[in-house]
Order: sequence, then structure tokens, then C-alpha cells
Amino acid sequence: MTGRGLDAAALSRMRECGEAAARDGVPLRAIIDVHLSATWLAWPALPGVVRGRRAEDVRSVGEAVFRAADRSVAALVEGYEAAQRLMIRREEALRREFIDDLLHGRGDLGTLAERAQRFGLRLAGAHLVAVAEADQPFYDGGPVARHVEAGLSSRFGAREILVATKDGVLVCLASGHVQGVGEAFAALAEEVMAGERSLRIGVGRAHPGPGGVVRSFEEARGVVSFARRLELPERVLYAADLLVLQVLLRDNAAITELVESVLGPLRASRGGPGVLLETLLAYFATGGVATLTAKRLHIGVRTVTYRLERVRRLTGYDLSNPIQRHAVETAALGARLLGWPGEDATSAARPATT
Repeated sequence: MTGRGLDAAALSRMRECGEAAARDGVPLRAIIDVHLSATWLAWPALPGVVRGRRAEDVRSVGEAVFRAADRSVAALVEGYEAAQRLMIRREEALRREFIDDLLHGRGDLGTLAERAQRFGLRLAGAHLVAVAEADQPFYDGGPVARHVEAGLSSRFGAREILVATKDGVLVCLASGHVQGVGEAFAALAEEVMAGERSLRIGVGRAHPGPGGVVRSFEEARGVVSFARRLELPERVLYAADLLVLQVLLRDNAAITELVESVLGPLRASRGGPGVLLETLLAYFATGGVATLTAKRLHIGVRTVTYRLERVRRLTGYDLSNPIQRHAVETAALGARLLGWPGEDATSAARPATT
């Protein structure tokens, strides 16, 4: 024991030992335990201890040993944490690249399936995708992503569920046979973002194969787009519930013809069809209750009933008739999605799916 302490080369070797332990998957507690155990096992054989004749000599050796052990442990931890950060960054990069390729349908299916196994996914089965969007973008490792991932892992296990971000959107990919993932994802996102009014969550349907993942993702993004454009009050929307609109919008000509056929006569209303269309949308959104419609629009109930009667007279459709009401409601929703009666109605019909 020289008392000179550890030099730079020795500390560098300790950092390398820490890095190697992290790469090999050795727990940090274990490597520190081994290191400190080696220190106290070597204590009786240290020259300063063997030759020491006075308590002061032994105390001096002890102080030097403790200082060296402190610096060496710090170097071990530094190397270990540096290697862990590097591995985490690599893992996040691999996950982002995999998510991008999977959701865009890029790459060989066999290669995608092999890469998916790294994240506990089997692409041969059916999968559903849920997304959360807000004004502020989400990012990997952020508080919302961590909370949602931890909650889902605790409830369903770490396999067959993958949480990541893409273009600022929080994405959850889950095996179709795991029940309740969409609902749990929505609940966890709302829990941590309770005060965020811009939050919208879309849940796609389960579809088989890698192509099914892309389709479910597009459905989830599509229903969020529908929610914003229709100004729906619901925070959580399911593709299955809005399937009729998605079917209609696949044929722009058909939905445009429906809107013009049913609502076209509203153009004859004084001031144009805008006020009557907004009244219809509010009426359908409140379940056909005139008093709730009035509160939503901040007008009197008599004004609501007058406007609905005006719609009946102009269009010839009676909202008390279930079939005719369904036609008017579908046409009204289509009109909002098309931007009707704006000039760019047809081009606005295509919802964002990327």
C-alpha cells in the first residue's frame, strides 16, 4: 500500500469494467458488491496493515483505502451509467425505426417480423393501434409516454404491447387478442393529461398481418381527424363507431351527391345554409334534445325549434321519421367533413392518415 491513490489509468480501467458489466447485463448492485468485497478481503494482506505497528499507521492506511474505494466505485458507476445511456439511445433509435417502417408498410415482411420479435410482437396475428394527439407533441421517454407504458405493462405485461411516438403522436400497438388495451391506453393518457383540452384519442380496429397494423393506424389517425373536423365533444373515439363515415368518404362523389341532394335546398335560407347546418349538428350531437341544443348554441329553445322546422320545410325531410333523420344526420356530418358549402369541399374530404 503506497498511499498514492488511484491514477488516471486505474480509474479508466474501472470505468471500462463498469461499461462491460452494463453490456453483459450484470446488475450494478452486484458489481459494486463484488468490488467492495474484494477491497475488504484484501485488507488484511495490505503491506501497510501487515507492517503497521501503531493505531495511527493502520488508520492512515484505512483512510487511503476508503478514498481509493470511493473513487473506484464512482468510476465504475460512471462507466456503467454511460454504457446504459448509450444502450437506451440505441434501443430507442431501433424502436423508432421499426415503428416508422411498420406503420408505413416499408421493408420486407420477413425482416419486419424478425425485428418485431425483439419488441415482443408476433406480426402474423391481428393487431390494433391506438393513438393520442394533442397540441403539444409527445416524445419518447416523456412523462406521458412513460406513464402510459408503465400502466399498460403493469396490467397486461411487457410482451405484445409496444408504446412509442411517431411525428409527435403517442402510438400504442397491441396484439388483437389482448382485450381492453384501447380502453386502458385512453384511460392512462387521460389520467396524466386531464387538463389538456386538445387531447384526442383514436382507437383503430384489429386487422391481421403487418398490413393490418398500417390499416389500424390509419383508422386511428382518421377518427382523430374526424373528431377535430366535426368538433365532436368526445375525447376518445373508436374507428368501429365511425365506420359509416369512413365508408362514405371512400367515394367522394357519393358523399358529395348525398350532401347536395339532402342539404342543397338549405342554400335558399336567408343568410345561407351555415346557421341551419350548425343547428342540425348540435341537435344530433345532443341526442335530438332541443333544450340541450339551445344551451350548446347559446340560443332559445324556440329558436332551435324554428330552425328545425325551417330545415323540414326547405328539404322535405322530417326528423321525426327515423329513416329521414338518419339521411339528414349522415348528410350533415358529411357536409362538415367536406367543408360544405365551401368552394374546396371535395378536396377537404380526404382525412389525414399519416
